[in-house]
Amino acid sequence: MLDLIHKILYAGIGFAALTEQKAQEIVEELEKRGELSGEEGKKLAQDLINRARKQSEQFRQTISDEVNKIAHKCCWVSRKDLDELKTRIEQLEKRLAETPAQDSL
Repeated sequence: MLDLIHKILYAGIGFAALTEQKAQEIVEELEKRGELSGEEGKKLAQDLINRARKQSEQFRQTISDEVNKIAHKCCWVSRKDLDELKTRIEQLEKRLAETPAQDSL
């Protein structure tokens, strides 16, 4: 399950990188054809890159939200909850070890 989640996240990151590269290529082509000045091209490229990054972040957030929903529905225990339970068990075991044993009748 975690492997699938990692693959999805990496795909989103790869998509953003690909989009940035494609944005640069489009802008360069428009500049070569004389449809954009150098300054306009830089501005357009930056705008496209910013949009790609924003979409990538939204994608990652959506995936994270969905994974959390699935984890909650499956009653998975979070790392934090597990660590807290381990600490409580250790404390109880320590208190139990310190308590003198009572003989049974």
